Amino acid sequence: MIRVLIADDQLLMRDGLASLLNIQRGIDVVATAENGQEAIVLVADLLPDVVLMDVRMPVMDGIEATAEIHRRFPEIKVLMLTTFDDEAYVTGALRAGAFGYVLKNTPALDLAQAIQMTHRGMVQLAPSAMSKLVNSKENYSFSAAMKNDDKNPLNKLTEREVEVLRLVVNGASNKEIADTLVITEGTVKSHISNILNRLEARDRTQAAVIAVKHGLK
Repeated sequence: MIRVLIADDQLLMRDGLASLLNIQRGIDVVATAENGQEAIVLVADLLPDVVLMDVRMPVMDGIEATAEIHRRFPEIKVLMLTTFDDEAYVTGALRAGAFGYVLKNTPALDLAQAIQMTHRGMVQLAPSAMSKLVNSKENYSFSAAMKNDDKNPLNKLTEREVEVLRLVVNGASNKEIADTLVITEGTVKSHISNILNRLEARDRTQAAVIAVKHGLK
C-alpha cells in the first residue's frame, strides 16, 4: 500500500480527495493537513510515502513545506495538486523538490496513477504545467527526481530520436512530426516507442520532462 498524506486548506477538498483515493487499489490516505506547517508535523510523525500538497495555503504554503520536507525527509515524495498552473508555481515547486505538478481537475483514476508513478520516482506533470516548464526562461534542475542520474539519458537516443523528441517537447503531434521530418506516422510511432523505452518514461509527457531537464528544447 502507498501511504498518502493530503495537505489542503479546504476541508471539503481534503475529505473529498481522501474518500476518492481510499477506494483506489493500493492507496491508503493516512492523514490530512490544513496547511504546510501541519503537513510537516504529520510527515515527521507518520512518514508517509507520498504527500499530496496544495500550493497556496495559510500559515505555510505548499512550496515552503515541500522544501522543508525534502530537506528533512528526502525519501518522501511530494506531488503538488493545485488549481494554479502559472510558471512561478510550477518552477518553484520543482525547485523545492516536488516530484510532480498536477491539477485538481485530474480524474480520480489518473490522480491515483500519478501517485503510483510518483512513488516509483517518476516525475508527473499536467500538460499545462509542462507547457509552462518548456517556456520557462529559468535554468533549474529536477534535483529531487534526477539526483541519482550520473549521465545524460539523452545519450541513449539516436540522432533521429533526438529530433523526434525535440518536436515532442514543443508539442507537435505525430502527424506534425511526420510532416516536419518527412517520414510516415508509423515511423514516428516507432521512434516514440523507442524513446519511451530508452528513457524509461511512462508517456510523452514524462519523456519531455526528462528532455527539458537535460537541456533539450
